[in-house]
Amino acid sequence: MSSGVASRDAVVVGSGPNGLAAAVALARAGVRVTVLEQAATIGGGTRTEELTVPGLLHDVCSAVHPFGLASPFLATLPLDEHGLVWRWPEVDLAHPLDDGSAAVMVRDLDATCAGLGIDGPAWRRTFAPLAARFPELAGDVLGPVLRWPGHPLLMARFGLGAGLPASVFVRRFRTPAARALFAGSAAHVYRPLSGPATASVGLMLNAAGHAVGWPVAEGGSAAITRALASLLTSLGGTIETGHPVRSRADLPPASLVLLDTGPQAAAEILGDELPRRTARAYRRWRYGPGAYKLDLAVRGGVPWTAEPARRAGTVHVGGTFEEIAAAEAEVKRGRMPERPFLLVAQQSLADPTRAVDDLHPVWAYAHVPAAYAGDATGAVLDQIERFAPGLRSRIVATSVHTPLDYAAENPNYVGGDIAGGANDPLQLVGRPRLLGDPYATGAPGVYLCSSATPPGAGVHGMSGYHAATRALAWLSSQGSRG
Repeated sequence: MSSGVASRDAVVVGSGPNGLAAAVALARAGVRVTVLEQAATIGGGTRTEELTVPGLLHDVCSAVHPFGLASPFLATLPLDEHGLVWRWPEVDLAHPLDDGSAAVMVRDLDATCAGLGIDGPAWRRTFAPLAARFPELAGDVLGPVLRWPGHPLLMARFGLGAGLPASVFVRRFRTPAARALFAGSAAHVYRPLSGPATASVGLMLNAAGHAVGWPVAEGGSAAITRALASLLTSLGGTIETGHPVRSRADLPPASLVLLDTGPQAAAEILGDELPRRTARAYRRWRYGPGAYKLDLAVRGGVPWTAEPARRAGTVHVGGTFEEIAAAEAEVKRGRMPERPFLLVAQQSLADPTRAVDDLHPVWAYAHVPAAYAGDATGAVLDQIERFAPGLRSRIVATSVHTPLDYAAENPNYVGGDIAGGANDPLQLVGRPRLLGDPYATGAPGVYLCSSATPPGAGVHGMSGYHAATRALAWLSSQGSRG
C-alpha cells in the first residue's frame, strides 16, 4: 500500500454487488478505482447465463430484488441511464397449500389483507406502519446494528417484533395461510424459526413487498451488474477479470483496499497485517447451510394447482408454518429434509425477454445442510410437484448447482452458503466482529465490504457503500494530517 497521503487510489477485490457499489461510491468521490475479479465474468452471484437451452436466461444466484430497488444507496445512482429496467409480476409472492389454495402477497396492502380473510386486520397492523415509512426503515436497518438509528421510534416498533423468534411472532395470525405466508419470508434468514430474531427478515421482506414490490431486472440479474459496471467506468474506474487475489503480493499499490470477500479469505490475503484479535475473529467466522439449486426449462410454465401461483414472480414452497419450521430445524442438525423449504422464481412472468416462445426459465433452490454432497434433485422436484402435479412432464432441460458447485465457483460461498455467513444472533449483531466500525480490518486503509458485514446478504450494495464511506473518512483524515 502506498504511504503517500496525497494519493487517492483504491483497489476493490471482488466484483459482486457490494464490491461494485463500493467502487462506485469511491469513484464518485474522485478516487481512482480498480476492481479485481478472479472469475472471467463480473458480478459474483448477480449473474445471468443460458444454463439449460440457448436463449433461455437463468439467474445464477440472486433473482428477485426488493432491496435492490429499495436500497438507500442504489436509489441515488442513475442506473436506469446505464440500462437497468425493473419489471414487476402481477403477483409478488404466492405460497401454495395442500388444499389447492395459495396465500398471496401483492404490493397493494388492501388487496393482500382482503385475501387473508380474518387475518387481514393483523397483517395490516403489522405491515402498514412499516411499509408507509419504508425508506426511513431501510436506511436504519440496512446498516450497522451498533449505532443510534436515525428514526428511533420507528426502529423501536420494528425491533419489538424483529427480535422475536418467528415461531412466536406468527402467533398473531390465526389461519394456516397467513402463518405460512409469513413463514416463507422469515425462512430467508436461513436458520431454525424458533431462534431469536428470526422474525426480522420476514418483517423486512414483506414490508418491502408492500412498499416497492418484489421486482426483477429486465434481462436477468446481470443487468444490475452491467449497470453498476457501466456507471463505474463512466466515472473513470477500471475492472480487471481473471485476476485472483490470494495475498498482498497480488495487489497493486493503492491508498485504499476494499475486500468483497469472506472474513476467512480476508485473513489469508492480509496475513500478518491484521491485528491478532481481528485475525482470530475472521478465522472463526461461521458459515451457514447450503443451497441446492435447480434451473429448469419448462414448457408452458409450472402447472400450479393454485391459480395465483401461476401469476407469481416468487413462490415459496414448503406447506404450513410447522412444516417449514421442521425442515429448517433438520437442516440445522445437518440432515437433509424429506420435504425441504424451496424458493421458486418465475422471472419470465414479469420479464418476457427471459423466455423463448412458450419455454420458461424456472429458478428453484432448497435449503440444505452445509457442504451437502448428496442428490437433492428428486426432493426438490417432488416438493414442486406436490403443488404443481405434472411438472416433470413439462421439463425440457435441467441444470443443477449443488452446494459444492457454488463453493467451487465462488470462494465467498463456503460450503454452498450463499448468505455469506451463519445468521445466528451473535453474527447478526457482530458482523464480522463486535465493533463500532465493522468494516475496518485494523490494517490501515483496508476495509471489508462483503455480505459478512452489515447489513448482510442481498443485492442492495449497502455493505459496499458503508465500507467505502468509512474508507473515504480514513483517507480524508490522512490528508488532513499531511
